[in-house]
Formats: sequence, structure tokens, C-alpha cells
Amino acid sequence: MIFTIIATVFDYLGASSMALGVVVAVIFAGREWRRSRSAGLAYRRLRDMIGKAILLGLEVLVAADLVRTVTSTPSLTDALVLAIIVLVRTILSMTLQIEVSGQLPWRRGRLEAATAPQGPPIVA
Repeated sequence: MIFTIIATVFDYLGASSMALGVVVAVIFAGREWRRSRSAGLAYRRLRDMIGKAILLGLEVLVAADLVRTVTSTPSLTDALVLAIIVLVRTILSMTLQIEVSGQLPWRRGRLEAATAPQGPPIVA
């Protein structure tokens, strides 16, 4: 009973984060357009923020599916349905991440590490 409520709350949070993200993205894109008078910059801001909102919503919806599946009576059908849902949402997340950042997710970590400022050398 409690896990059904938790999964339902996650469903609402996932959908709400996407809807709210679109509203916030429109507001920020409008501010960007007013500040810079560049439609291109405003469009990129809008696109990036909507992509990030969708990514966040998908992650929360995957969590809802996991809670629902783990707490239900175990069956092979439920496990397969969860696997397909997670696979589809993972592919969507990866393609959105590539679209937003312009690079593969596993390459982004290496690039960030290579460009991160190095601290002073440790002298023993």
C-alpha cells in the first residue's frame, strides 16, 4: 500500500518536473531574448532547459517503475516489462543528453576531467 503511494508520487513528480521545466524554460528563454535580443541564444536556452527537464522527469519516472516492480509480486512478465521500459527511457535519456550537450555522455566525463583546474602538487 505505501509503496503504491510512493510510486504514484514519483509518477506525479516526474510529470510535474517536465511540465514545470517547460514553463521555467520559456521564462528563462524570454529573459535571454530580452537581454541579448538574440533569437538564436534564446532558442538554445529554451532547448537546453527543456531537454534537461525531460531528462529529470524520465529519471523520476524510471524510479517510479522500479518501486512499483520491486514491490509487486515477482513475475517474469513484470521483470520483462520493467526491462523494456528502462531500456526505452535509457535510450531516450541518452539521445536527449547527446542533443543537449552535443557529445556522448561517457566522453563528457573525460573532457571535464581533462579541462578541470589542477591543484597544487602534493609534496610528501
